Amino acid sequence: MEHRSDFLVIGSGIAGLFFALRAARHGKVILTTKREMTESSTRYAQGGIASVWSPDDSPEKHAEDTHRAGAGICHPDTVDLVVRSGPTLVRELIEKWGVQFSRMNGGEIALGREGGHSVRRVLHAEDQTGREIARALLEAARTHPNIQIHEYACAIDLLTSRKLGVQSQPNACLGAYILETRTGEVHTYAATATLLATGGTGKVYLYTSNPDVATGDGIAMGFRAGVSVANMEFIQFHPTCLYHPQAKSFLITEALRGEGAILRTPGGAAFMKRYHEMADLAPRDIVARAIDTEMKRSGAEHLFLDATKLGGDFLEKRFPHITKTCREYGIDPAKQPIPIVPAAHYCCGGLVTDPWGGTSIEGLFATGECAFTGLHGANRLASNSLLEALVFADRAATKAGELVQEKKAPSPSIPAWNPGGAGEPDELVVVTHNWDEIRRFMWDYVGIVRSNKRLERARTRIHNLLLEIDEYYWNFKVTQDLIELRNIALVADLIIRCAQVRQESRGLHYNADYPYTDDAHFKKDTVVKP
Repeated sequence: MEHRSDFLVIGSGIAGLFFALRAARHGKVILTTKREMTESSTRYAQGGIASVWSPDDSPEKHAEDTHRAGAGICHPDTVDLVVRSGPTLVRELIEKWGVQFSRMNGGEIALGREGGHSVRRVLHAEDQTGREIARALLEAARTHPNIQIHEYACAIDLLTSRKLGVQSQPNACLGAYILETRTGEVHTYAATATLLATGGTGKVYLYTSNPDVATGDGIAMGFRAGVSVANMEFIQFHPTCLYHPQAKSFLITEALRGEGAILRTPGGAAFMKRYHEMADLAPRDIVARAIDTEMKRSGAEHLFLDATKLGGDFLEKRFPHITKTCREYGIDPAKQPIPIVPAAHYCCGGLVTDPWGGTSIEGLFATGECAFTGLHGANRLASNSLLEALVFADRAATKAGELVQEKKAPSPSIPAWNPGGAGEPDELVVVTHNWDEIRRFMWDYVGIVRSNKRLERARTRIHNLLLEIDEYYWNFKVTQDLIELRNIALVADLIIRCAQVRQESRGLHYNADYPYTDDAHFKKDTVVKP
């Protein structure tokens, strides 16, 4: 079956939804997501969205904090664009789309402060900000006459003119092949403009705060189609995920430390002052590395986040979801410290895009965590991710809308998916075994602290696995598990390749063989071309 539209959106987080609502003013939009619409990384964003909001703040201060966290390689033009564009778009979330941010008793927006921020500028909806933003945008998208939503639709690969043998300059994106997971059928989705808004790469690692859908799909598809990636070595490990045998990927927001919670060893000692002058409010890379160091030094399986001094009433009001969830696992944060471990959280690299979210392929755009805009540098400032997604979704929709309006010629005919001689999978254990192996060695060898030997071991393993997975992919019918395995293997390879190129330690990339920062040779992006 073939679906045709002006715009194809792959992904249902803040980037995909906001783009869809903007693009719908210019034509028909089909928005696809591989699970239900509510399942995205946006939904799990607890902390908030950073934006200049109070008289005590300014774009200059926000930019300075962003650059400081980014360790010298944020793109100044991008930083300036985002911090100055953000407040207007955040206000639109409130006034047009009905996002309900938390307010103080007087009715003013309540502003939180997180690690790396010099002032309070984080708008939040209690401790479930992403869920509230997604709710508002999804309600609008579901009722928009120009937007069709296709759930349980797992993108396999992009369709490009070059891949299909169509003579066009430059290479153009024509849509995608997408697996309907409930029927097993592969459908063709043809569009003038395609947006990749597939989120992050957390499932490449053994421990992650990300949902199961975060398998790097957009990055892998874009790279296979011919788009370069940049800065994939900068994987942000969130310092504090709940450590509990039955808790899966439950994040303990950095905003807790912003309100005064303290990291402690199993013996109860506070330790962050030994690692940074901002102590528990240090940037995430420093906090995650400090926790990793303390755990390895003591042999502890986890450390603790102590929020007891904040009191039960405050915790229930400011962090109701976290408080409720912890208590469900038998931990009362008002009375006892919360056991925590670091976990893969955010990818600062991605598909290289221009200031309008465009890629090197005509008609292909990327926004959100799968895109590299230059905003984050070597380490993302807390709560800048939702802001970045908002700004570039808005800009990408503007440029994509212009493309749709200018396009005169009809889209070329696209062949239906051809499975060739692919048979039914005969050994599904191959998929699960390879998946587990990748996530384990990425955690052990390409995690918070790396070394030349660890990276080389990882490179050897991923090379062999890529060959094995590729052979399996072409011999058997596609399934969602196989598609995701193929994607995380490629993304793991890209992370390893970037990490091996950067022979220094900067931001989120720490190599024990190069524990220093080398501005003379590496104060720049790491770009890998297909």
